[in-house]
Amino acid sequence: MVKPELRTQDASTPVVWLLTDNKPGHRNQLKGLGNRLRVLAGASTYWVDATAMKVPLWRALLASPPKMEASLPRPDLVIAAGSGTHRLLLALRKLRGLRTLVIMKPAFPLSLISGALIPAHDRVQPGPKILFTEGVLNTITPLARITDKREALLLIGGPSPHVDWDDDVVLGQISHLIGHYPDWRWTISTSRRTPESIHERLDEMAGLRITVVHPERTHEDWLSHQLSASRAAWVTPDSMSMVSEAATSGVPTGLFKLPTRPGSRVADGVDRLIRDGYVAQWTDHASVMAGRTNHDRSLWEANRAARWILDNGLLPTSRKTNQRLHKGIKP
Repeated sequence: MVKPELRTQDASTPVVWLLTDNKPGHRNQLKGLGNRLRVLAGASTYWVDATAMKVPLWRALLASPPKMEASLPRPDLVIAAGSGTHRLLLALRKLRGLRTLVIMKPAFPLSLISGALIPAHDRVQPGPKILFTEGVLNTITPLARITDKREALLLIGGPSPHVDWDDDVVLGQISHLIGHYPDWRWTISTSRRTPESIHERLDEMAGLRITVVHPERTHEDWLSHQLSASRAAWVTPDSMSMVSEAATSGVPTGLFKLPTRPGSRVADGVDRLIRDGYVAQWTDHASVMAGRTNHDRSLWEANRAARWILDNGLLPTSRKTNQRLHKGIKP
């Protein structure tokens, strides 16, 4: 049996491995949580590409860790996101002193790991190892102040299993907003799922007040920068990630109206955010554009999840960590 060869690190610095399958959504959740663990616990985070190593099923079943990169320090906590990371997570689970955490509902029994961060809309039975999250974790930090400039951001997705997508409906609502608020400036961002037919029609709308941005022209921090410059955001409801990111920023956020598919967990999750006042429906567009919101606390699930990890002893804490938690680092 091959044991992992791992170097030790300063005991005062907690070490967190982030197991990734390199899918953008999963990586974004890991990064958001890792960022907060660095701030709150002074943790050092290390990315581990689970797709770069083949872990046979027997290793996962027997908790037999594969040989790892020698440069990796011994972890205190391993966090995995995406089914492609689960075999490696389970293979590592019995390393001495290690805690294991999975993001999203796994296909294996939760008794095998130390904890799980699961969206509330996944309808899992409550348990002491589970933190239910609203929406999905992300890298956005709530803004301390919303700009006074009349700038709005529109995030446009595309066909998905969760909504009945209609190009004309989406374009009609975009035109409605722009026509009703002629003194605003608009940035319209499409995604990789946006139909080419919409791309072409949006490009025709571009002008002095309207900027159209396609995904190949954005960078990793583009969305956070753009939200910080916006006084209102509008999002198509097909992507829980986009909705959660806009809502987390604290920028007044509204949803375009599209019929949802019966039984969709994503649609249920979006409805929860509407019910709790974090985002508004299309019929409330006047409130969104006026800057009125119906919630009195910020949605910052990466921060709440990091605190839950520390409160439940899944990562070692030090005096400095406790100072960070109780002095000035607020949810």
